[in-house]
Amino acid sequence: MPRYALLILPAFNRVYGESSIRLTRSELAVFSTYGLGGKILASEETTIGGVPYVTFETSEPLTQPDISLLSNLSSVYAIFGIEGDLLRPLSMASLDRLSSDLITIQKYAGKTNEHFTKLLLNVTLLAGAKGLGERLSVFDPLCGRGTTLNQALMYGYDAYGLDVDGKDFEAYTAFIKTWLRNKRLKHTAETVPVRRERALVGRRLNVTFGLSKEAVKAGDVQHLAVVNADTLKSRDFFKPRSFDALVTDTPYGVQHGSKGGGGLSRSPMELLRQAVPVWAELLRPGGAMGISWNTYGGKTSELAQILEGAGLQVMDYPDFEHWVDQAIVRDLIVARKPS
Repeated sequence: MPRYALLILPAFNRVYGESSIRLTRSELAVFSTYGLGGKILASEETTIGGVPYVTFETSEPLTQPDISLLSNLSSVYAIFGIEGDLLRPLSMASLDRLSSDLITIQKYAGKTNEHFTKLLLNVTLLAGAKGLGERLSVFDPLCGRGTTLNQALMYGYDAYGLDVDGKDFEAYTAFIKTWLRNKRLKHTAETVPVRRERALVGRRLNVTFGLSKEAVKAGDVQHLAVVNADTLKSRDFFKPRSFDALVTDTPYGVQHGSKGGGGLSRSPMELLRQAVPVWAELLRPGGAMGISWNTYGGKTSELAQILEGAGLQVMDYPDFEHWVDQAIVRDLIVARKPS
């Protein structure tokens, strides 16, 4: 049977790097089931020349579209065909269309690992009816300083976010405006107040950009919008059935994205019980919702019950749980909205 090897991209975060091989194998299984028709039969960790690889067998040779899809794996650096004792490099062609510093340049306490953000986005999109590859619309209702939004933009998608933290909103607004100027991309960017019945209910950043002046003239543009407001009020800012995917990494500290009930919620499950039904209304039929959370704050079964109660179908995605630090063990769950 055909055999292949994935060279894993080194992780700047040592702890995440220790889990990257296992997480890559789990992600690869999702790619196989939902993107490659089950072509990948088995995978394992293999040391070649003293370097760890993920190797796998397939039921038939991978086509170039298959290789292009696998080029988007969150931690892949190179893909090889195994021919006896030799590795033959295969031509990768990921969806990324912007400079990688859009993802890596921001450094701040509490930032989600970029590899994991991409993994969460990938496995969520693969659960949706459209998969990866089309021009999609992605929403992060707890977007912080925009790591998920930036990864969606990297893929050529439209990105929308919402967060209650005014400092994060201002920091991301300043960053993305500066980044667009420095890259000399043709764009418009404005921050506007949002009012309802004359009362100020939030602020909104609206960005439109293209890779060139010619692209903009031809209508080949991407859209980014970020709202500074309570996530439980997402319906006040975005229309129902607006998004192909909702992807979010719930915060791990005291503040969990909402001021509902007169104070900041300390329990992510408490927030998700209120927020998931609101978020589900924003998904298009066939869209998918991916959530990562600290398992010390709630069990998988609790979150699955919340998602199912909102009319979503929970996917069978095992073995993504991993240790982050002494107080955080992170896992993810993905659910699909029926078509």
